[in-house]
Amino acid sequence: MFSPQPIGYARSPYKDTQQIPKGLGAQHEAEGVLEILPEFGAGLTDIEGFSHLIVLWVFDRAEGFDLLGTPPTDNRPHGVFATRSPRRPNPIGLTVVELLGREGTRLHVRGIDMLDGTPLLDIKPYLSSILTEKLRRGWLAEAETRRGQ
Repeated sequence: MFSPQPIGYARSPYKDTQQIPKGLGAQHEAEGVLEILPEFGAGLTDIEGFSHLIVLWVFDRAEGFDLLGTPPTDNRPHGVFATRSPRRPNPIGLTVVELLGREGTRLHVRGIDMLDGTPLLDIKPYLSSILTEKLRRGWLAEAETRRGQ
């Protein structure tokens, strides 16, 4: 086991989970800041060259977990590992954001979907060689079809 420590904290417009867009077609366009702790600042060297970042973070306000749950995007239950539910055995979130700019240890981003003050665990440049036509959307595609979208 390891004990993860925050590398920084998210600053977002969201103070409550009800404010975060959810469901089919939800757009994550909110801008925010990833404030990296000074002792990790050197780790941001050369990050400006990337358009998008993967952010790993903690659902620090979630309590407990459910192995099955019905997401807001469907009326059928799905396994927690097939959803983005915060009620997970290990409450880790993952978000892809667009990097708008850097000011020292502050990364300005678009697409933030976490609560203000959320602890950040890691940041990685987004690199994908998977072609869009090869991606499958699993039960989400089925839910969209049932809803006529």
